[in-house]
Amino acid sequence: MIEGIKVFADGAELDKMVASYKAGEVSGFTTNPSLMKKAGITDYNEFAKAAVTAIPDMPLSFEVFADDFETMEKEARKIATFGDNVFVKIPITNTKGESSIPLIKKLSSEGVSLNVTALLTLEQVQDTVDALTPGTNNIVSVFAGRVADTGVDPTELMVKSLEMCKQKPGAELLWASTRELINIIQAKDIGVDIITVPPAIIGKIKDIGKDLNQVSLDTVIGFNNDIKALGYSIL
Repeated sequence: MIEGIKVFADGAELDKMVASYKAGEVSGFTTNPSLMKKAGITDYNEFAKAAVTAIPDMPLSFEVFADDFETMEKEARKIATFGDNVFVKIPITNTKGESSIPLIKKLSSEGVSLNVTALLTLEQVQDTVDALTPGTNNIVSVFAGRVADTGVDPTELMVKSLEMCKQKPGAELLWASTRELINIIQAKDIGVDIITVPPAIIGKIKDIGKDLNQVSLDTVIGFNNDIKALGYSIL
C-alpha cells in the first residue's frame, strides 16, 4: 500500500490477483479483454464470478465486450449483478468511433457503478464527468501511459482531468496504462485517486526509496552472476 493513492492491480490471472489481495499490496483490481486473452481466459462469466468470490470486498472492474450499444447495455446490466463491489467498464467509444456517452448517462442515472475507460483527451473526460450522476460511484480511467507512448507528457492532462472529476461527487480519476514505477509517484503528487499497475511493477513497489548506491552495486552483481552462469570469456 502507498499512502495518498489507491493502487489497483491490472491483470486477469486469478492466482496473482488473489495473492496480491491476501498480501495487502493493492486496493482493487481492473481487467480488460486484452488481459483476459493474454491470461488464457475462455469463460468470461466463470472468471468474473470466481474473482468476486475470492475478492469480495475490493473494487473489481469488468469490461463489456459488445460493439453495439444495445448489447453493450445488456452486458453491463449482467456484469453489475456479479457483486456490490463490481464496476462495469464501458469504453468511451465503440470501434466505429460512436460515443458511449448516452449509455454512460443512462446507466449512471440508474446507479450502476461505472469505470469509463480508454479516455485520452480532455474533451472525453469532460463529456464523461458531465454524464455521471452525482453521488454515484464511478471511475474515470485516463490512459496516461498511452498518451506518453505518443511522445506527449500526460501530466497536464491528468491535472486538468482531476479538476474536472472533483466537480462531480463520486467520480474518481484513475491513471491507466502505467509503464514505470515512477508513474505511481507522479500520479500521487498530482493527487490522482487511483492508479492501475501491472503485477511486474507492483513487485517493484518495495524498491521505492531504495539507496541508489545499493542499486548500483546490485546491478553490477547481477551482471557478474550472468557472466559466471553463461561462462563468457573475452581473453
